[in-house]
Amino acid sequence: MTAPGVDDAVLEKPPVTERRLHPVTPLRRAWAPVAVLIGWAVHDPDQAQRQLTKLTTTTLLIALAVLVPAAALYGFLTWWFTHFAVTDAELRIRTGLLFRRTAHIRLERIQAIDITQPLLARVAGVAKLKLDVIGTDKKDELAFLGEREARALRAELLARAAGFAPETAHEVGEAPARELLRTPARDLAISLVLTGATWGTLAAALVVPPVLWLATHSVWTVLATGVPLLGAAATSSVGRFVGEYDWTVGESPDGLRIDHGLLDRTHETVPPGRVQTVRIVEPLLWRRRGWVRVELDVAGSSNSVLVPVAPRALAESVVSRVLPGVTVPAASALSRPPRRAGRCMPVWWRGYGLAVTDTVFAARHGLLRRSLALVPHAKVQSVRLAQGPWERLWRVADVHVDTGANKTVTARLRDAEEAAELLRAQAERSRTGRRDARPDRWMAPQGSHPTAP
Repeated sequence: MTAPGVDDAVLEKPPVTERRLHPVTPLRRAWAPVAVLIGWAVHDPDQAQRQLTKLTTTTLLIALAVLVPAAALYGFLTWWFTHFAVTDAELRIRTGLLFRRTAHIRLERIQAIDITQPLLARVAGVAKLKLDVIGTDKKDELAFLGEREARALRAELLARAAGFAPETAHEVGEAPARELLRTPARDLAISLVLTGATWGTLAAALVVPPVLWLATHSVWTVLATGVPLLGAAATSSVGRFVGEYDWTVGESPDGLRIDHGLLDRTHETVPPGRVQTVRIVEPLLWRRRGWVRVELDVAGSSNSVLVPVAPRALAESVVSRVLPGVTVPAASALSRPPRRAGRCMPVWWRGYGLAVTDTVFAARHGLLRRSLALVPHAKVQSVRLAQGPWERLWRVADVHVDTGANKTVTARLRDAEEAAELLRAQAERSRTGRRDARPDRWMAPQGSHPTAP
C-alpha cells in the first residue's frame, strides 16, 4: 500500500533507456557473410577453385550485386536489433536477429572492464568495451561505441560497482591514475631478442622447410609447414612487440590500469582483490641486465601480463601495489629441496625453491627460465600433498596449492616431514588469511564516499 500523502509518481522508477551501438558498427557486422564464403574456400580450396573457373563475368557481377547488398542489410539489421541499457542493478545487452539473446549482467559481478581500439577503430573514433564478469568464461562486449561514450560508460559502471548510487554514478567520471611504470620501446625490443623462444621458433622456421623439401620434394608440404612456423616466429617477436609497445601501468582507485599497443590500443584494468597469483619470470639472458617479467592469474579474467620487462626493483614495487603488504622473498630466502631430491629430478632439482612468509606462499622452479610464483594465503582454495612411489623411496613429496583462478602452484620435492608440516600449516594460514582479507570489490575514488545502491 502507498503511504498516505505520498504521490505515486514519486515512487515510480524512471524508465530504462535503451541505447544502440555506434552507427559505424554495421560496417563491421557486414563482413560476416563474406567471412563465411572465405572460410568455405579455405576449407575446400579445390572445390572453390573449380566453382570459380565456371563463373563468367556476368555471373560474377550478378553475384557481387546480390552479395554486397545482402551483407550490408545483414550488418544493418544486426545493429538495429542490438540494444543495451544500464538499470539500477544490472547492465542489459539485447542482441539477435533471428534468435534473441538478452544478457543480464549484475553490476556487482563486474570485475574488469577493458577498452580496446583496433587500428581502424582508432581511425573511426570508436572503441570496444569488454567486460570480465565473475563466473563466466566468455567476455561480453559492446562493439562499437564512440570513444568518449565508451570511456563514460566504463567510468559509470565502475562507479556503480564501487557502490555509488545510480543517480550520481554517471557524474563521478573516470578516476585519475598515477603512472607507476612505462616500458621503453628499446628495452622491449632487446628483451625479445634475448628471449630463447624467439630464436627457437625462428630456427625451426628456417631449418624445417629445407629438410622437408629434401625429404618429400613437395611444395605444398613445405608451405603447409613453413608458413605456420614463420607465423609463430613473427608472433613471438614482432607480434609481441606490437602488442606490448608503450606498456604503461598506472594506479587508480579502481585498480591498476594497463595501456598498451602500437596498432591496436588496449586499456585494461587489474581489479583489486581479484589477483590470485603473481609470477616473476626471469629468462636466462635477462639476468645480466637484471630484468624480469611479471605475469598474473586473475580470477575470471583474461588479463595475464602486468609488466612485460622491467628492472627487478621496479617490477617488485609494482607487485607491492597489486598485492598490498606483500614483500617478494629474496633469492637467498628460498630453501632448496634436500640433495636426495636429485635422484628424482637430476640437475633440475636445483631450480626448485620455497619460502613461506606471513603473507604469501612463494615457490620457484626452473634453471634456465626461473619463475617465482607468489600466492597470498587468502587466495589459497585447497592444499594437497602428492607422493609417487619413487618419491616415497627417497622421502620427498610435492605440495600443491590451488587458487581461485583454477591454477596450481607446486612446491616440488620437499622433504616428506617438511611437506606434511607445510600441508597442515598452510591450511591454517589460508583459513586465517581469508578471514582477514579485504572484500573483493572495486574501490571508490579517493576522497569520495559511495552510497550503497
